Amino acid sequence: MNDNAIVKTFDDLEIHRPELARGYLQLLNAQPHRPIALFAPRRVGKTFFLDNDLSPAAHAQGFITVYADLWLHKTAPLDAINHALEEALDELTVPTTAVGKIAKTPVRKVGGLGASLEFGDEPKPRQLPAQPELRLDSLVGRLATAAGRRVLLMLDEIQALSTLPNGDSIIATLRAVLQKRKKQVSAVFTGSSQEELAALVAAAGGPMYQFAQLLDFPVLDDEYLRLLANHFARVHRGKHLDIADLARVFEKIGYKPALLKDLVKSMSAEGVTDVDFALQRMMKDDRQVAGWRGLLAGLQPLDREVLLQVVQGNAPLGQDTLRALRNSVSLKPTIARVRKALDNLKRAGILAKPGGSYIVEDRLFAEYLATITDSAVPDPITKSAGKRLVVEHRQKSREKK
Repeated sequence: MNDNAIVKTFDDLEIHRPELARGYLQLLNAQPHRPIALFAPRRVGKTFFLDNDLSPAAHAQGFITVYADLWLHKTAPLDAINHALEEALDELTVPTTAVGKIAKTPVRKVGGLGASLEFGDEPKPRQLPAQPELRLDSLVGRLATAAGRRVLLMLDEIQALSTLPNGDSIIATLRAVLQKRKKQVSAVFTGSSQEELAALVAAAGGPMYQFAQLLDFPVLDDEYLRLLANHFARVHRGKHLDIADLARVFEKIGYKPALLKDLVKSMSAEGVTDVDFALQRMMKDDRQVAGWRGLLAGLQPLDREVLLQVVQGNAPLGQDTLRALRNSVSLKPTIARVRKALDNLKRAGILAKPGGSYIVEDRLFAEYLATITDSAVPDPITKSAGKRLVVEHRQKSREKK
């Protein structure tokens, strides 16, 4: 977006990356049989990029684009993909207006000199296979044929496949269809778990081994920070935000553009320019703290204690950690149970393991956890206990005031 463009609010500010989109399309065109797998943590702008940059660029190059979020139906991701393909096919082949229906309805009988017409039944698509694997293959072929163009299949959060009991089978189906239909379809995958995405596309012997190209999706750079700072300066004449301060805070919050925008909007509401002060105030906000405490309250006791051990920098499967867990949790924390707790925290999006060590994915949540003690959260956890945490926190906040 041009800095000189007229915008009304911070919510109108957007960064588009057409060159990055064209670069990905060049890779796909050079190797049409190899999908691209893009990794980036959650909420850094992958989906926005797919919708607003990659899709328009692909349309300009003659693709028809289909987007499917595999979290739409985590237990049956093939159904989510097929649903997206069916919607795209319907838009091409099923008329929605009376004129369109007549135009696609075969004529059964024509009267003398064309004076009268009798129309047959409205056209209906052939029955698709009921089995999801075969349905996927048929839908890709039908959509490409109906559109007369290649299909760009964009699959968001594809690492969800690796967590399913039949995940390998689904991945094998997806690869087989993409390989068979390589002249009709290209694919872009995205994933927010580096470990699971790498295991999906790079694990030797796996169905996707050396099939997809694994790339890091770049976060937004200083162009986005300047956009926010320039709009702040237009709203508040004579006041300016320091780009270096914005960059440091942007890194601290995990390069999440929507979160930074919310932070700058809160600063604009009061006309303050100290980014660090604004961030600390956001972290101490009752609503933010209540959300974090509620998240903790919703965890199983062992899961919570394992999380706190990770925050303290302890190896979750180390002997010292196991001894500490035995002292703080009524359940017997065997290695198997700790592994299960780690898996639970990963599936919940709380923990990640990008470089071989576990970390809390949300850096602000990690900072909050580092400030609390085990006694801050009741054990055992119940829904009522979670509610009590929020009430107690609000009461303490009012007492301080």
